Amino acid sequence: MLSTLPVVLPIFALVFAGWLARRIGVLGAAATTELNRFVVFLALPALLFDVTAHAHWAALWKPGFIGAFGLSSLAVFAFTVLIRCGAGRPLADAALDGLNAGYANTGFMGFPLALVAFGPEALAPTTVAVILTVCAVFAVAIVLIETGLRRADPAGGQGERRLPIWLAVGRSLVRNPLLVAPALGALVPSLGLAVPGSVETFLKLLGGAASPCALVALGLFLAQKRRNRGGPGRDGHARIAALLVGLKLAAHPLLAYGLGRYVFGLPPLLLHTAVLMAALPTGTGPFMLAEFYRREADLTATVVLVSTVLAVVTVSGYLATL
Repeated sequence: MLSTLPVVLPIFALVFAGWLARRIGVLGAAATTELNRFVVFLALPALLFDVTAHAHWAALWKPGFIGAFGLSSLAVFAFTVLIRCGAGRPLADAALDGLNAGYANTGFMGFPLALVAFGPEALAPTTVAVILTVCAVFAVAIVLIETGLRRADPAGGQGERRLPIWLAVGRSLVRNPLLVAPALGALVPSLGLAVPGSVETFLKLLGGAASPCALVALGLFLAQKRRNRGGPGRDGHARIAALLVGLKLAAHPLLAYGLGRYVFGLPPLLLHTAVLMAALPTGTGPFMLAEFYRREADLTATVVLVSTVLAVVTVSGYLATL
């Protein structure tokens, strides 16, 4: 547990900083939305571009690890979307619930924990986990959210009133910076190009603001006074949050372990790194999308906080068994 606390405590500190800034009036009511828009349109695209532009694909090509971690993430995501849609949840909101269950905090917590637990050899598969999480899983969720929103409001806008849903969704996706940025970044190594030093510095500075700003925005959101809304009520909200946290902290790592050991036959280092990445709590990605698309973010905020608190125990317990 002591090895996990130094990684988790800064997360709580950033969330608390946002909460306190809102409570004492340093930041106003619009700060949550505006800070989140900064993350979505500037900081996170810069981070995604930087990650894919500097990825050494030959060194990162680990099919078994990709299969174990990637398939477990997508399977938990898809399962959650199906059961939530089956419960009457709109597709856009069900996709956010799927992210709550399958989107691990690999970027903020993955590297320091992997380094402490397994040493420098674990950094390459951790990079693979980050790319799969922030690019592949995130991209699938955005596609489903856009599809769900277009189905709910086929008009979409004056210029898209008569477009088929698939074409309207496609136009929205190619204008989404969270999808365009990593796609453009992947072209850099594939074309044999190099990022200029000044541009790289720019990307590092801007991309480095993504995670802390998202956590501060989460704290700002939690500090807002919200009216009671209709829906499942507080008890139902707690049950759903418990389900999503359970899927994230239990089902996801168990599935990664099963796939890694019995399907892909991973060596111990890759197997335990895959399980560790899957065992991480929910990252801020679902909260960013909930705020960006103006969906209900209460549930997502609860899952992020509760899973992070419980992960101190679950991740430490897993590391103690190795």
